[in-house]
Amino acid sequence: MTYQLEGRLLEVCNCEVLCPCWIGEMPDNGTCDAVAAWHIDKGSINGVDVSNHTIALITHIPGNVLEGNWRVVAFIDDRASKEQHEAILSAFTGQLGGPIADVAQLVGEVITVESQPISFDVVDGKGTLRIGSVVDTEMAPYIGPSGDVTTLNESVFSTIPGSPAYVAKASHYNRNSSQYGLKDIALKEHNAIQGVFAFEA
Repeated sequence: MTYQLEGRLLEVCNCEVLCPCWIGEMPDNGTCDAVAAWHIDKGSINGVDVSNHTIALITHIPGNVLEGNWRVVAFIDDRASKEQHEAILSAFTGQLGGPIADVAQLVGEVITVESQPISFDVVDGKGTLRIGSVVDTEMAPYIGPSGDVTTLNESVFSTIPGSPAYVAKASHYNRNSSQYGLKDIALKEHNAIQGVFAFEA
């Protein structure tokens, strides 16, 4: 087994709630500018322990999410050793196959890869994600009449293949990304997704 990873996802974009990308439709604005972060609570990649580390992508999706050609900047938390950094990058760029490669194959260009301080927290359902001075966002899931989190299952697209997504909304989404040739974002009350994942290959 090349990797076995368990963790949590936080994702925000500039679509309205709920993002149409997850059901294979065009993004609300014709294009989508998102941030997605996968925090590995427990796992290893090619024998390297990568527990308690995070990888995040800021993305520009030029049209329908399933058509690919995403432009991305990848961030790996600056606490990762060189060996952990390289292991995480190898898995999340699709080099090791498995469910992660299903998402990675949609990337057309990796603009750059950086080490940054990443703060990834989920407390009482409220998720907070900060990536250096690049991203600052906070979100919370919707709650149904039973008191359970509203979930999205069997969607045609997913950043956590095999797991249900928690439909959420971001109270704010600030992204300072013009230095990478990507749009700066400053939004409130827009789409967010949370979830857990278990990836194996």
